[in-house]
Amino acid sequence: MRLRYKTSKIGLLATFLGLLSLSSCKKDLPGALDTSAKLTVLNSIKIVNAGASGTTVLEGVVDETAKTISFPRIEPTTDFSNLKFEAVLSDGAKLDKETYPVTFEDGQSEKVIIVKVMSEPRFREYLVKLRLKVPVFGADFATGKTYDFTNNPLGEPLYYAFSGFTTRGSGFDGEKVLIVKRSNDAHLLNVSDLKNGVTTKIPLNMTGIAGGTFNINMGAQVNGHTYIASLSGSGASPLRVYHWTDPSVAPQVILDATTAGISGAGARNGDNLSVSLNDQGNGYIFFGDNPGNRVLRYDVTNYTTVSNPTTFATPVASAGSWTSYNRVGNTSDYIFTGHDAPVASISEGGSPSYIMSRFSIPVRGSDARVFNFNAERYLIITTAARTGSDATVFYVYDITKGSTVKEALTNLDNAPTITPVFQYALMGPVNPAPASQTGFYVKKDAQGKDEKLLLYSAANDTGFVIFEFGKKVAKD
Repeated sequence: MRLRYKTSKIGLLATFLGLLSLSSCKKDLPGALDTSAKLTVLNSIKIVNAGASGTTVLEGVVDETAKTISFPRIEPTTDFSNLKFEAVLSDGAKLDKETYPVTFEDGQSEKVIIVKVMSEPRFREYLVKLRLKVPVFGADFATGKTYDFTNNPLGEPLYYAFSGFTTRGSGFDGEKVLIVKRSNDAHLLNVSDLKNGVTTKIPLNMTGIAGGTFNINMGAQVNGHTYIASLSGSGASPLRVYHWTDPSVAPQVILDATTAGISGAGARNGDNLSVSLNDQGNGYIFFGDNPGNRVLRYDVTNYTTVSNPTTFATPVASAGSWTSYNRVGNTSDYIFTGHDAPVASISEGGSPSYIMSRFSIPVRGSDARVFNFNAERYLIITTAARTGSDATVFYVYDITKGSTVKEALTNLDNAPTITPVFQYALMGPVNPAPASQTGFYVKKDAQGKDEKLLLYSAANDTGFVIFEFGKKVAKD
């Protein structure tokens, strides 16, 4: 008992001495910073000097999770060199600036700036999205519909014809999809059916189709007219083009030739087919030879009269087996590309006015087309999966900026960053024969104005897909 008593007294003494020591040292240690009042809470914010008079007030919507602020569209007459915000903040906090100078570049209708809520030493940043109240143009690529018959698992199963490397050609005109299978299985599909997941074939009458390394190989669908070409593997092999307006009737043979006697023609033609016609059926049929060095062009009148074979060199040598020559609207401009060549603006005789860099957009892009919709201009391509590092992807680029196609492609080429406004993976395999096609169709309303945009993409052993987009609409 005595021992325990002595131990207890010693313990109490040690505790007392320790507390005394802590008390004396506490005066020498710095205390914790008191930041309980330094809050950076943004309760609400508004622009107070919008409009031509500088008196319009616009309330902002704060997303505290994303740290963003959005406002209704702002009149372009606003003094953006002196934009002023008024905010309800936590006690002691303030915005980092009294006014904010904002610059919209030519053609730019949206801008994001950073606004800070300050309460030293703390601050909180918000991304403020400013949008001009101007008419909106072009397609709404954020809310489109997709009708997929490719390898992409998000859609319907892969369409049966796109297997075994036998479907090299296809076509699209907004109403029909054309499928050209080398095994003499050529048929049409109604776009209206495809929108409901229905793939009912409309067989083409194949009476009289014969000749060539392959009787049928490539195709095009233009304004309700169906074209199919044979493959001519040598100068002596028949190069034939067949034409239908009624799939149940035997086709017209509108071209029956060999290339042996045509000066400057390549040895193999029919691996690709470009039918560039206007609304009256006048224009050209283009064949690029297999290496992509020479072009064979025929004049076309009234959809069916084919004449005047002409040859010239491709604007880019060794462009590949699947070159394309697509007319831009009713202009004299054509868009050339191939799976081993960049996009180029050319004449009907192959003279380039501008050739893009191989590194701006994917050089594997095939069947490039340029068109207008709702006052904007677009470029579309489908890439070819030639190697394991390639993929089959459909791309859409906005090339509205520029008074001509040449200027538009130049601006795209020189942009600091190039981002497609839409892209979609067809998920094709690595493909030694990646014949690829694109297409577009602009549906008009009762007043003849652009209403819907339909886009098409297909590739050998990959399948096909159709997209439908409406016009952009200002939401506020």
